[in-house]
Amino acid sequence: MRHPIFKNIGLKVTAVLLSFLLWVFATSRGVSEISLDVPLEFKNIPNGLELMYYGVKVVNLTIKGQERLIRTISPADIRVWVDLSKAKKGEGIYAINKNNMRLPLTVTVKNITPSSVKILLDESFSKRVRVKPVVIGEPKRGYHVKSVSVVPRNIEIEGASSKIKNIDKIKTEPIDITGLDETLTEDLKLDVSGMNIRTEVEEVTVKVVIEKEAR
Repeated sequence: MRHPIFKNIGLKVTAVLLSFLLWVFATSRGVSEISLDVPLEFKNIPNGLELMYYGVKVVNLTIKGQERLIRTISPADIRVWVDLSKAKKGEGIYAINKNNMRLPLTVTVKNITPSSVKILLDESFSKRVRVKPVVIGEPKRGYHVKSVSVVPRNIEIEGASSKIKNIDKIKTEPIDITGLDETLTEDLKLDVSGMNIRTEVEEVTVKVVIEKEAR
């Protein structure tokens, strides 16, 4: 005698298939994809090396998730980085993969563009250089600049060897003496824009001594 479990087996199989299809339909409803541009970070740069160049600053991610949740996600919610702990001096190509990302739990990554980045590492180097005050303008008529001084006069800078070796001075931001008839002392920032270096201090004190011209 046929076991009851095999009775109407065709209907039972059909019911199971329908249930599965309904589950797939229900879970896939409201699923959406978006693309976001996320800044690329670099971690674990070895001691004694400096990151000089990298060909990619932003990574485009295609992410997938429930539509109502994915709409609230912004680039600030995602981090993408390259691990340079095993990097060596010179040029190299490093992979950008899903293992080096922090994502909201509600989404998955479908695509990463680009999938790699070319970078250049150079040796670290430091040295002391002089600080050059930048004075603009002219004092009041009948007055002149007697002297210009800066404290400290020399500072230590650090960065990539190929860049640091060509630097012999660091300028200050301008100090304007237009129309002045007395000594001016100001704390000024160092002008290191575009140099990609580090300095032991961020500001120096510049003193411009102004005195009346002798008749």
